[in-house]
Amino acid sequence: MNGIRTNAAAVMLGVSPNTLRSWERRYGFPRPRRTPGGHRQYALGEIESLRATLAETHNVSSAIALARQRGEGPSSGSRVAAAFATFDEERANALLEESLALRSVERTIEEVLLEAVAAHADELAGGSTPEYEFGWRFATAWLSALKRLSPPATRPAGVLVLDASAPLELDGLYAQSLELMLRRAGIHTLSLSTAITPPRLARALPALSPRVVVLVGRSITLDALGRLVYSVRSIVNGVEIFDYRGAVPDTGASTVRRLGRTPLAARDLVLARLEELGPSRTSTPARPLPAITAR
Repeated sequence: MNGIRTNAAAVMLGVSPNTLRSWERRYGFPRPRRTPGGHRQYALGEIESLRATLAETHNVSSAIALARQRGEGPSSGSRVAAAFATFDEERANALLEESLALRSVERTIEEVLLEAVAAHADELAGGSTPEYEFGWRFATAWLSALKRLSPPATRPAGVLVLDASAPLELDGLYAQSLELMLRRAGIHTLSLSTAITPPRLARALPALSPRVVVLVGRSITLDALGRLVYSVRSIVNGVEIFDYRGAVPDTGASTVRRLGRTPLAARDLVLARLEELGPSRTSTPARPLPAITAR
């Protein structure tokens, strides 16, 4: 979807950039997404819709209400973020259903749902906000409902996701999203928190026999993470370790494979690697391997 910067959007609407930002804070609309550099980028369709309703109503609150009602083009992350800003669960559900009519489940998650939650995460400054928590919990429930509808695993390979994200952290949603996408691809997955001790983690491995372990989240020390990985490697022979969204610092010397930061691309890389590895190997004690190190 086309996006424009704050100054260009303000010119289109005939207001100052400060006024446009004040509307975002007060009304939650138009809701920009953030570029990797942290700059606001507004959906062109929303700005055009708001310009039209301002000309009709000559009243900001009425114009925004009318622009939201009409919408513009396919549902977007910014439109769902606007629903989160007003704590409108019904509207958020409707927008996601609208997206599913045009996009796959995977693209709806990555391009709409995660973007909407992330739009409010950008506002965090030393603590959470009601809008962000509402969006995070809504997204978790939405992903969980889809996970229950996922078909049974059709491939022998297993994937273990070790989630080291803090409560209500955005990385946790990305971990849930990747797990769902892998399940929808027929992969047997298991997601566990890194709060589980290595001996207890070992109890879960025979049921999964993972070929791949995905590390996500940064709320754990490298030493503790390394002990968990060593526990898996001591039971499952030849397991592959992947980093997702920077769980392991990239020093240029680490042997951990990188999946990047988006769930759809990460899923494709995991699937490709599983194809290369072939059928699952039997879980047997392996030769001691070094724990994770960031050199």
